[in-house]
Amino acid sequence: MNFPLEDYASLIFDCDGVLLNSNPIKTRAFYKATLPYGEDAARSMVDYHLSNGGISRYEKFNYFLTEIVSSEQKGPNKEELLEYFAREVRKGLLSCEITPGLQELRIGTSHAKWFVISGGNQNELHHVFKERGLEDFFDGGIFGSPDSKDDIMSKEMGNGNICLPALFLGDSKYDYDTSLRAGVEFIFVSDWSEFVGWRRFFAGRSNVIGKLVQLTETGG
Repeated sequence: MNFPLEDYASLIFDCDGVLLNSNPIKTRAFYKATLPYGEDAARSMVDYHLSNGGISRYEKFNYFLTEIVSSEQKGPNKEELLEYFAREVRKGLLSCEITPGLQELRIGTSHAKWFVISGGNQNELHHVFKERGLEDFFDGGIFGSPDSKDDIMSKEMGNGNICLPALFLGDSKYDYDTSLRAGVEFIFVSDWSEFVGWRRFFAGRSNVIGKLVQLTETGG
């Protein structure tokens, strides 16, 4: 399949599962952070996390504390959960696999602005991307939580930073829904996704690739 990348003024990337093989790191961190509330609660948190890929940790821990456990149960508060989660995740993000072919793709799309719009913490993203030598690829900006992807997309389109036509490369249903609401095209990146049932969901809905390197292999 041929992707006409030269047609796009803006390329928007999710981070986890697209640029970095980091989804398992975050899944383990959600489990370990909530384990003080018991194994059942921690497994319920993981189930919720996997069913809501792309949504920020702030929303997920809010849900955990209000819907999964009761106020009578003793355990870490929201700030303590966030702090533990961030420590676990940062270590993993500094060592996990980076998607192959990124530099070649950047050279091949030098006409376009590149963006990261992630559910990950924005300060954490900047630190990791700087440490791993990726920051300069994303001349449009690196954006993350606590703002939602929808809010980031709306703001950056409204101020003229993201220009149409634009393409969002993501690995979750939420990424797809965000792209639809923003009026940008979408490619689902499957190899590192934790979206159970993606084949059925995206059949006839969206272009699908395994990894970003396929965009350079097909000539764009």
